Amino acid sequence: MSALVLVVMGFAAGALLGGYGAWRYGAVGRLSGYPARLQAEPVGTDEDTVQVDDLPVSLLVLARGGRLLHAGARAQVEFAEGLGMFVRHPALQRAVAELRPGGVTEVTIEADVPVRRVVQAFVRAGIWHGQPACVVVLLDATARDALDRARSDFVAHASHELRTPLAALIGFIETLQGPAANDATARHKFLAIMARQASRMQRLIDRLLYLSRVQMLEHQRPQGMIAVSDLFARFNDEVQGKPEADRAALVLHPAPAGTLRGDADQILQVLVNLSENALRYGRPQPPIEPRIEIAAQWQETGGLLLSVRDNGPGIAPQHLPRLTERFYRVSPAPGAGGEQGTGLGLAIVRHIVDRHGGRLDITSAPGQGTCCTVWLPGSANAL
Repeated sequence: MSALVLVVMGFAAGALLGGYGAWRYGAVGRLSGYPARLQAEPVGTDEDTVQVDDLPVSLLVLARGGRLLHAGARAQVEFAEGLGMFVRHPALQRAVAELRPGGVTEVTIEADVPVRRVVQAFVRAGIWHGQPACVVVLLDATARDALDRARSDFVAHASHELRTPLAALIGFIETLQGPAANDATARHKFLAIMARQASRMQRLIDRLLYLSRVQMLEHQRPQGMIAVSDLFARFNDEVQGKPEADRAALVLHPAPAGTLRGDADQILQVLVNLSENALRYGRPQPPIEPRIEIAAQWQETGGLLLSVRDNGPGIAPQHLPRLTERFYRVSPAPGAGGEQGTGLGLAIVRHIVDRHGGRLDITSAPGQGTCCTVWLPGSANAL
C-alpha cells in the first residue's frame, strides 16, 4: 500500500495547491514538497507512511475497471449517499478507462438529482495492495458553480425586474423637480408611490440574496434538529408582527410532538413564505372571511407533513406546474388587494425543500382554494 500512499500524498497536495507535485513523508514526521518533475523517495516501513484516510481531502481508490475499492472517511462524510452516483458517473468511468500510466486526468462531474451538484475529479494511476488501481481526488465545486449561476441570474433576471420600479422612481422625481415642484397634493401622492416602489426593490433584492444563500447550501443536507413545537412557536412570534387583519386570517393548529433533522431557520422561512402567498393570493371575495390554516402531522409511512391551506379563489390548472419558477407570478384575483409579489417566494421554498430531501405539492382549483403541502423526511421519535 506504500506506493499508493505516496501517489495519493503527492496527488492530493498537488490538487489542493494548484499543481501535481510529488511529496515525501520525512523521518521526523512532516511533509516536505518537491517540484512535480521529481519522484518521491522510497519509503522504508509502513509505519513511516500516511494512511489514505488521514489526508484532509476526499479520496477514492478505483480499480482500473472502474469498481470502487476504497472510499476515504472524508469522502463518505462530504458526499454521503451521493458518492455511488459520482463513482458510476460516465465522465469519471471514461476518465479511468482512458487513463495512461503517469498521467493525470481532470474531469468535471455534474449531477442534477436530487439537487444540482458539481464536482471536480482528479484521476491518477497507482497501486493498491499490489494491484493496478486509480486514486481519485474529489473537490466539491458546487458552491462556486452556484455563485456563478447566481451572478448570471441576477444580470439576466434581476436587472429586468428592477427596471420597472426604478423607471417609476425616476419619473416621479423628475415630475417633483419640474411641473409638481410647488404642488403639495401631488407631492404627497407621489412620495407615497415612490416609497412603495422603493420597498418593492428592497424586497426583491432581499429575496434574491436569500435565494442565492439557499442555493449555495442546497447540496449539503442540514445536520441540526428541529422540535416541531418550537418551530410553530417561532412562527407564531412571526405572525404577531403582521397587521391585525392578517393575524385574524391565520389559524395555527397545535403542533405535534417530535423532532426531525433540518435547518430550523429555513423551515420557518418555508412556513412564512407559504402563509404570505396565501395572504396575498388566497383571500376569498367578501362577505366570506379569509381563513388560512397551518398544520403539521406525522405520516404513518414516515415523515412530517406541513400544510398551508386557504379558502381563496384558487389557481387555474395551467399555472400550477410553473408556480415555483423564479419571477413567475399569478395575478391576484379581483378585489384581493395588496401588491403583486416578487415571484421568488415559492422558488425559495422549493430549494429549501430540495435541500432537506423533501417534497412540495401544490393542489388547487378555481373557487376551491389552494393547499400547499411540504413533506419532510424523519420520524416522530427522531433524536
